[in-house]
Amino acid sequence: EFQVVKRTPTRGQRLLDAVIIPDGPNEIRHWSEVDISGKDVIVVQTKASRLGMYLMGQTLFSAELIKALSPRSVRSVALCSRDDDVLRPLLEAYDGCEVKVIQV
Repeated sequence: EFQVVKRTPTRGQRLLDAVIIPDGPNEIRHWSEVDISGKDVIVVQTKASRLGMYLMGQTLFSAELIKALSPRSVRSVALCSRDDDVLRPLLEAYDGCEVKVIQV
């Protein structure tokens, strides 16, 4: 998980399931060792279930939260095990948001 917002007395911690830097090294790193400033990033939020509004919200707002770290570009992916033909178009209407379905 990638901590994008630190917990304080006035706000909750916000974690992203994964952040991928396509042009970065091919390795898993701790979030505190990663600088995404000026880099293209892919934010991933996952649920082992059908696409739902909770996952959609995580996907949309994760992209907004990570912008505070100054990446060059952000793609935000909702990774789920089943699609929803009503909800998918609503999420994908937002620039940079997409749904990927992987059967488990």
